[in-house]
Amino acid sequence: MVFERFLTNRREFELTAEEMRLLDGAVSTRRIVDARTTMIKAGERVTSSTMLVRGFMSRYIDDPAGLRQLVAVHVSGEFVDLHAYPMRELDHSVGTLTQCEVAIIPHDALKRVLDGHESLSRKLWFSTLLDAALHRAWLFRVGRLDALGRVAHLFCEMNARLESAGLSDGNAFELPLTQADIAEICGLTAVHVNRVLRQLREGGLCQFRSGSVTLINPAALARRGHFDPHYLYLKTMPTARWPD
Repeated sequence: MVFERFLTNRREFELTAEEMRLLDGAVSTRRIVDARTTMIKAGERVTSSTMLVRGFMSRYIDDPAGLRQLVAVHVSGEFVDLHAYPMRELDHSVGTLTQCEVAIIPHDALKRVLDGHESLSRKLWFSTLLDAALHRAWLFRVGRLDALGRVAHLFCEMNARLESAGLSDGNAFELPLTQADIAEICGLTAVHVNRVLRQLREGGLCQFRSGSVTLINPAALARRGHFDPHYLYLKTMPTARWPD
């Protein structure tokens, strides 16, 4: 099923079997998209929303010089652009980071599903509010943490999100990002990220190698990144969190 990971481990907002059936029935297309493919450009008219079934996707903004800021990373089981349903166009671009499997839900079909289903409507609304909470956490990370703290916070957050989707064991997970991607997420240069990753490894906190992350000391990593997972609204808290 397309929606089996959607809103898993979220407080009071997990989908019922009937709600999964309704959303699955609204899917018009499932397809494989190559890595590093732009699916939606900023300002384009949007008539459907994308559920990420497998892989990693991002939302990003390019400046006039072509420099990119990643403003969101999405993992399996997340709606990438559900907010396009009421907004009709996006102020940012959407693209794949890895090869992805996606499910396309036309907005007309989504409207038919939501009409008369108040509980499901609230859950999709919660999903967009959760995206907003993630944005606020990312603003905090870039605005208030030093370089080491930013990367530590990112790894803790990704671990928590992937763990809730069954894609992390709480200490190790696949994160197929480049050092340049991490730099664009954290507002750093790739050279600075390389130095930070070495410091995290030598400090016995975590290791990032060939797209895989291992949390060596999850509690210490969370403290270093000031990672408090409250903003993720998880029913079961991750191992790596601060404060304890």
